[in-house]
Amino acid sequence: MTLPFHFESHQRVPSLGQLVDDMARSTLIPEAHLLLVKNSHVLLLRRQNTGYEDGNYSVIAGHIEKSETARQGMAREALEEAGLIIQPEDLVLCHVMHRKAEDNRVGFFFKAERWTGEPRNLEPGKCSELSWFHVDSLPANLIPYVRQAIKETLRGATYSEHGWP
Repeated sequence: MTLPFHFESHQRVPSLGQLVDDMARSTLIPEAHLLLVKNSHVLLLRRQNTGYEDGNYSVIAGHIEKSETARQGMAREALEEAGLIIQPEDLVLCHVMHRKAEDNRVGFFFKAERWTGEPRNLEPGKCSELSWFHVDSLPANLIPYVRQAIKETLRGATYSEHGWP
């Protein structure tokens, strides 16, 4: 490993702890994603007017707020975006993804054991379509990291990374 500094022989070499303290620490942005599956079909939404991946498909998702757990955040997003009532205890963690985008993110992907209501588009300004797609026929314009998470989940993998060199 090449360190980003050099020491002359007469200089005192800092301890490993001092070096670690001086290095920039990563701040992870937590996200919650819902893999809602019914009869081998997954619910996807097409993004619009968000400034991020507009025109492409994703799953119900959002940032986890400081005052909530990942499951609480996922339940909130499901209600806000699709009118689904999901109890946090009915959400099962199925995949975690460490993702490098414009910043570092960690995505918690959940499956819902049960829910109340039929999905409907409650954010038409941000979502142009809400549809079920067979897991073997996902749209070509599915956001790549979401496609990866779905595929990894289907094969039983619980962790993956995306966007790292």
